[in-house]
Amino acid sequence: MAEWIVGGVLAVLIFWVVLTYNGLVRLKNRVQNAWQQIDVQLKRRHDLIPNLVNAVRGAMQFERDTLERVIAARNRAVGARSPREAGPAEGELTQAIGRLFALMENYPDLKSNQSVLQLQEELTSTENRVGFARQLYNDLVAQFNTRQEVFPANLMAAPMGFKPADYFQIEAADRAVPAVDLTLR
Repeated sequence: MAEWIVGGVLAVLIFWVVLTYNGLVRLKNRVQNAWQQIDVQLKRRHDLIPNLVNAVRGAMQFERDTLERVIAARNRAVGARSPREAGPAEGELTQAIGRLFALMENYPDLKSNQSVLQLQEELTSTENRVGFARQLYNDLVAQFNTRQEVFPANLMAAPMGFKPADYFQIEAADRAVPAVDLTLR
């Protein structure tokens, strides 16, 4: 009788270990897939930026510094290999693109140029996709990390080689609310 109880407890324990391990593997793979989805959107974003810069270069000849900053920020973003590296680099790129879009408003030729408008729309659409992909990624990272930290799975996660995933975080400067002056003068 005691053998049956020990065997039952052992079977339940083995079943629990297998379920916990498989659950962690599934979450880890979902996190990796979500990162790959972000990577696809970031590649699209990185490919659109040189086209936009080339399209506006002639009209914005006096804004060379802004264009160079956009390209430099793009190059740093392309070189990022992990969420920890990509977050700050992509935040810097977002700020540079924002400055470029703001300066483009000063050039009537650009506001009426169809190819520039199309590139700007594609880039804005891609920015939205990146935002949604980031949100999904961070949600999955939260699930994965939480699953590793809760008892009793935390007893198995580290010994089985699972490590917490990095969030795709934005820099503090990107979180700051821009100041808007609506006073009439």
